[in-house]
Amino acid sequence: MYTATTRAITVSVTPSYLDDQSAPDDGRWVWAYTVEIANGSPDVVQLRSRYWHITDANGHVEEISGPGVVGEQPTLSPGDSFTYTSGCPLPTPSGFMRGHYRMQAPDGSFFEVEIPAFSLDLPARSRVLN
Repeated sequence: MYTATTRAITVSVTPSYLDDQSAPDDGRWVWAYTVEIANGSPDVVQLRSRYWHITDANGHVEEISGPGVVGEQPTLSPGDSFTYTSGCPLPTPSGFMRGHYRMQAPDGSFFEVEIPAFSLDLPARSRVLN
């Protein structure tokens, strides 16, 4: 598990390789990642958007951004958490992801919450990123 905390909001990510959805002979490796966002702050916050920076083993970078996560823009009261699972295909057998969420505070202001960098590695391989 990979974890980062920003302004008392903790983001934890657990990646896993999806062998049944991958096709290495066709240059396709697929991972799922489960994210938990826990609000340890005294404020209600709402996740408005996401940004991902995805790097494959060849150094190719793909940037993805958009509203919410998995079709939702969850509101988290103090002590609440939100968990979701998504996926990432790569053209190489390893890579890594990092990013941030754009959150909205009760006063209408916005701030970024770090998503920790995490490795996408085959189970039999050693981690590229610690």
